[in-house]
Amino acid sequence: MTSARQTTLRHEQSEFSMARAAEKAACEKRNAMAAHTVASHALDAADCAHLLQMLGLDAGSHEQ
Repeated sequence: MTSARQTTLRHEQSEFSMARAAEKAACEKRNAMAAHTVASHALDAADCAHLLQMLGLDAGSHEQ
């Protein structure tokens, strides 16, 4: 493989990694906002935990 092609592949992999990291951060932010919204509308802690579980959200690991 030529040096130019190797450089291009590394650059593409780097861009892809950065895009994945940005998407992961955005997803975590959306999930945190969703968990906060669910918590604000839940009747009590048990209701909140049940709703979060149904939605596949984790309230314990999200900080805003």
